[in-house]
Parts: sequence; structure tokens; C-alpha cells
Amino acid sequence: MSIDHAHSTDSATEVATAAASGANATERFTSDKQAAANTPPERVSLLARQVISAVHDTIREHKVTYDEYNALKAWLINVGQTGEWPLFLDVWVEHVVEEVAGETREGSKGTIEGPYYVPNAPELGSAAILPTRDGEQGTPLLFQGQVTGIDGTPLPHAVIEIWHADSDGFYSQFAPGIPEWNLRGTVTADDLGQFWIHTMKPAPYQIPTDGACGNLISAAGWHPWRPAHLHLKVAADGYQQVTTQLYFPGDAHNDDDVANAVKPELILDPKDVDGGQEVTYDFVLDKA
Repeated sequence: MSIDHAHSTDSATEVATAAASGANATERFTSDKQAAANTPPERVSLLARQVISAVHDTIREHKVTYDEYNALKAWLINVGQTGEWPLFLDVWVEHVVEEVAGETREGSKGTIEGPYYVPNAPELGSAAILPTRDGEQGTPLLFQGQVTGIDGTPLPHAVIEIWHADSDGFYSQFAPGIPEWNLRGTVTADDLGQFWIHTMKPAPYQIPTDGACGNLISAAGWHPWRPAHLHLKVAADGYQQVTTQLYFPGDAHNDDDVANAVKPELILDPKDVDGGQEVTYDFVLDKA
């Protein structure tokens, strides 16, 4: 975490590590996600051969040396040892998978889920206040809107899952010293598909840099920053679920997000109000 964006010196800020976050993300993935066991062998063969062939082509084109190969091998081993595969894949690969998955879907734009989603967050109704700590830092934010179909039909009782980092860039359940469901909730829209969510505006943050992914960033001369964002999953019976992130205007890294997840349609237009900000964003779902 850059000192410029740290707002406290609590235990989460002091001791959160890439290894701890990676282990949590790996454990969460293995418990929540199902492998595609029914993928036909011919499809596995096609994809595996093409990925391996692309690696071969890169080695030939750029005359990769044994020293470089061994450095890559050591780094790949380190990614596994630190549990950072969810972080690596979600930051540098998932945005293309999402692009392919959503290319025929109409309605609201999606983007990556990222490694910090946790299912079964507390149900908070249509007028929700996300769980926070006493004295939670940040700018109060009212996030409100409506869920409709692409024809404008309101979708009553649509489900909106929301989660985001705190003002130090840390997620509950992935950093120590933060209550389990801090800044996470499940919101059920009202009879008109409307919702109101009170939370705290998140801050930009760095992905963990003290592990294998940080070593790659440093060696390549990249930056590790993600712009401030809200994570959401929006679902309604008979409609395709949208997983997305919403961003704030003026963020220095909206144009060079390390995860390549920002889309123009996902940038909010918040308004200043007494003591905080409010923003309206409507979700439009395509039929399943």
C-alpha cells in the first residue's frame, strides 16, 4: 500500500501481505468455483496446444535464453507457493475472458469479478446500509438506481451483490483486522426494481506487491494501481447475470488500470451532497 493512500495504521494496514491475500483467494476459489469437468477432451486439447504453441512462438521470436527460462520457471513456482494464481489470472487474463463471454449480451456492460468476491453476503433489503466499523474512514456515498430489462421493464426483487475495498485499499476476509462482512452486502430491489445503498466511497489501491505478482510488476517496470471502484453482481430470474465494476471520474488510473477492467460506460457521475456524495446508476439486463 502506498503511504500516500494509507489513512490509518491499524493491523490490516501493517500486516496484510500478498501471501495471506493469495492464500485466502485460493481457498475461496476452491470452495466457491466449480471446475468445468464436462469440457470435451478435444476442446482441452485445442486450447492447451494453442497456449503452449504461443509460448513456443514467443521463445523462438525473442530468442529466450536458459537464464530467462529459469527465471520464468522460478517465478511460476513462486506464484504457486504464495497462492497468487487467482490474483495473477484475475488481473492479467480475466478481462479478455469477460470480453468474450459478454460480446453477445445486450444491456449493461460487465467487467471482471476479481479475486475478492465472497458469496452469501448479508441480506440488507432494498434500502441498505453496508456493514462498517465504528469510525469507518472515507466519504459517505449513496449509490442508488433501478434494475430493468432491455425493453425498460422494471425487474422487481432483482438481487444486487456489492463489495468493495475500504479507504486503505483492503477487502474484508482478505486482510486481517477487518470484520467479516465489512463493506459487503446483498441487496434485493423493491417492487419497481429500485435500490438505495449507503456505503463509504472506496480509494484507489495497489494490488499486493510483496509477492510473486509484485516481483513481475517490478521486473517489467509496470505500476500496480487499480482505480477506486465498486464491485457488483446483478441478477434477476429469467435474465443474464451481470458482473461489473463501477469507477469514479478523475481517477489517475482509469486510463491505465493494471487489470485492464475499466470501460467508459462504467464511469459514474457522482454529485456532491452535504457530508458526502450520491450517484445514480441503472442496470439493464438481457434475457437469458
